[in-house]
Amino acid sequence: MVRAKKHLGQHFLKDEGIAERIVTSLTEVDTLTPIIEIGPGTGVLTRHLMHLNHFNALDVDEESIAYLQASYPQYAKKFHLKDFLESDLKAITNGPFNIIGNFPYNISSQIMFRVYEQRHDIPCVVGMFQKEVAERLASPPGSKVYGILSVLLQAFYDIEYLFTVSEHVFDPPPKVKSGVIRLKRNGTLQLPCSEVLFKQVVKTTFNQRRKTIRNSIKPMMNGATFSHALLDKRPEQLNVAQFIELTIEAEKAIGKV
Repeated sequence: MVRAKKHLGQHFLKDEGIAERIVTSLTEVDTLTPIIEIGPGTGVLTRHLMHLNHFNALDVDEESIAYLQASYPQYAKKFHLKDFLESDLKAITNGPFNIIGNFPYNISSQIMFRVYEQRHDIPCVVGMFQKEVAERLASPPGSKVYGILSVLLQAFYDIEYLFTVSEHVFDPPPKVKSGVIRLKRNGTLQLPCSEVLFKQVVKTTFNQRRKTIRNSIKPMMNGATFSHALLDKRPEQLNVAQFIELTIEAEKAIGKV
């Protein structure tokens, strides 16, 4: 018998009711766009999706893929030994795709940065994360957990924290609770400022979040200066629109140097 081993810090969900809730959280939004599952493991989510014509699952673990192909031979071509972080996903789906998964905790932030990079091809994501990561992504301004990924993703997605999952429904049980969130693309196709500078401003300010924005962005301004009330705030106090406003002003100032 082929067995799927535990890998990449992943904890396998064993509660079918929660699996159904996660799948429904995606399918109730969109049933037409192709779906990619990241890290199917032993297939608890997969079993509710693999009958769909436009479903594919990616895993970097050979034993997990072998297990799924042996267990569900009629769907074997839907299981791919590929790394989501490195793969050309549009080659699999031939167009936009939604994402679902019980994401390995130790690469969940990397997965979300990849979603940000490919946001024009990913209309919806439903995923289970370590609870504090899920809360951070969905957090509004003013929270201590609001950070870089919160701003970058919320610029292009509406993010909902859906529900908390107990550690006791996993094998092996993690030491922390998990949280399920849903990201849905909002109407923003392009920011009204340099997206490269926007990302730089967000990263620079949060990497020095104890400083006022005025002090944290000074080194990246190449000697340029400008006056704005937002400069006296700290990054966790700014919403997406304010970060965009700040970036526009910074862009103008740098252009004058």
